[in-house]
Amino acid sequence: QVQLVESGGGLVQAGGSLRLSCAASGLTFSSYVMGWFRQAPGKKREFVSAMTWSAGSTYYADSVKGRFTISRDNAKNTVYLKANNLKPEDTAVYYCAADQDYGLGYRHTHSWAYDYWGQGTQVTVSS
Repeated sequence: QVQLVESGGGLVQAGGSLRLSCAASGLTFSSYVMGWFRQAPGKKREFVSAMTWSAGSTYYADSVKGRFTISRDNAKNTVYLKANNLKPEDTAVYYCAADQDYGLGYRHTHSWAYDYWGQGTQVTVSS
């Protein structure tokens, strides 16, 4: 059974930074694509970033490109999302997701491409 648990969210001032973590169990990074999504109240779930197990292939939404970085630590079975220069528009619940797939494709910008989801961690950016 694959389980994903997010952590690291919190309340920060605009311009601040957070490092979100996704602790994974029951999977091997070599056989999964990992993604980050976010959802604000009243909005659809929005793609943030995704990567292959090797981190040799990554992709970012235009809204976070240059500010957010996705990475992993295989020894800790953990995927990270480092979010810098946070803006109030970044306020949302952030979700980690996993797809049993070796390749990163455009489909991974859509939530339906993923098989497993964490419960989410709240990020609130104040102005």
